[in-house]
Amino acid sequence: MMGKAGLLGAAMALGLAGAAQAQGGEVVKVESGQLQGVVQDGVLAFKGVPFAAPPVGDLRWRPPQPAAKWSGIRSAAAYGHDCAQKPFPSDAAPLGTEPAEDCLVLNVWRPAGAPANAKLPVMVWIYGGGFVNGGSSPEVYSGHQFAKQGVVVVSFNYRVGRFGFFAHPALSKENPGGPLGNYGFMDQIAALNWVQRNIGAFGGDPGNVTIFGESAGGFSIHTLMTTPAAKGLFHKAIVESGGGRGNINPGRRVSGQAPGGPPSGEQVGLAFAKGVGVEGEDASALAALRKLPAETIVSGLNMMTMFTPTYAGPMVDGQIVVDEPGKIYAAGGGANVPLIVGANSMDIGFSMAKSMDEVFAPFGAERRTAAEAAFDPDKSGDVRKVGTLVASDTMMVEPARFVAKAWAKAGRPVYAYRFSYVADSMRKEWPGAPHATEIPYVFDTVKAKYGEALSGSDAAMAQLISAYWVAFAKSGDPNGAGRPNWPRYEAKGDQILDFANDGAKAGPDPWKARLDLVEQAADAGKP
Repeated sequence: MMGKAGLLGAAMALGLAGAAQAQGGEVVKVESGQLQGVVQDGVLAFKGVPFAAPPVGDLRWRPPQPAAKWSGIRSAAAYGHDCAQKPFPSDAAPLGTEPAEDCLVLNVWRPAGAPANAKLPVMVWIYGGGFVNGGSSPEVYSGHQFAKQGVVVVSFNYRVGRFGFFAHPALSKENPGGPLGNYGFMDQIAALNWVQRNIGAFGGDPGNVTIFGESAGGFSIHTLMTTPAAKGLFHKAIVESGGGRGNINPGRRVSGQAPGGPPSGEQVGLAFAKGVGVEGEDASALAALRKLPAETIVSGLNMMTMFTPTYAGPMVDGQIVVDEPGKIYAAGGGANVPLIVGANSMDIGFSMAKSMDEVFAPFGAERRTAAEAAFDPDKSGDVRKVGTLVASDTMMVEPARFVAKAWAKAGRPVYAYRFSYVADSMRKEWPGAPHATEIPYVFDTVKAKYGEALSGSDAAMAQLISAYWVAFAKSGDPNGAGRPNWPRYEAKGDQILDFANDGAKAGPDPWKARLDLVEQAADAGKP
């Protein structure tokens, strides 16, 4: 690997201004000014880099605006604030910074010895958190280990909660041409545009960008793969436990309630405003809302309290979210890019069923017997256990297969997986892999997650799955020497790669009978 002095000499000889040496750290010039990063263990990191103006004051609930330019060299040694929210104690990826409204920053990791014109593959991470929590600062999201494998990694913040997803008649009047409501998605698109304009300065290739995300981040990938606003901004995608049939709030529109659908975003926004003492639908009402303290906008909203009539979440606005992704995929639409898609073996699902009749009601009388055999073969009658299993398959597992089928039908490369691996230290507590537990393996940050409890097999699984992700980012094919073959998904063979406790193994999906039933119920419009 080329040393720092050699790198500087090479850069100067080639006339490249993208990499230089200053005050013991690397300096890169982006559109807003010069940034000084930090080198550690062969990786050069830049953190807290503004990609848009702070969305505060009059910029609250507006599309992201350009970041201000600065003079001199700006330190990029520390993460910026995660976006305003109320963190919750059981978060699988605890925030590393104090949340604040001034949060539209990103982070970049690249191999320290790479020349400035290296044109390395780029991986862009989008975090989860139900669109009410999350940020780019958690230690398990560090791009350090990815960068050591020869890619440039970018993570960024996007507005969450009512800062990121909010509608109100006064906002619609202020910006009648839109876009409206989905400010968090607008931030994501702004970050991807920043990558296109600036990643070359870090040695990244703007023509080879892979977006990947988990949970709400996975839902976000579906939005980006179905919105005209993101066309051309990425070239591959990875969806981890991101559903794929509908939005989190299917049918919600910015304005105008759909027949039988949930209240519009504007109705939700009016209800929130009334609750904090702001009445009216004119500019003065909007001005009053923009003057409210950030804490008032949060009002205790997080993953534990998100199902409230005063929070809209993502909504169909006609410009960013043009329709539910599943409808677009079923019609053969969506970005023409290679895809990895999957879910975990004990993924998230919400069941409100109070009896086995309610658990199996979505399948209809004609499929009741088959559903009982598939979901409760031991005839346990355990409403909570079986209900959660049905809910998990309905929310995450079957939708991932649905997307894989749609991609295969359209002739696009797609690789389906299931993450079943459970850390050695947790096998007595977890019968399967819970939601989000694949993340530290994907990033190869398992040491940060499990500490002294980390086993050799845990570390080996992290290296394996991370290598698949990197290979896919480089070429669109996750396969490579020394790894079990991961077959391209075809509906007929229904082959997935299962990341299991005894290693990665490809084969026909053993859950086919269950998922077929969920698919039939979804097609019948019952769930």
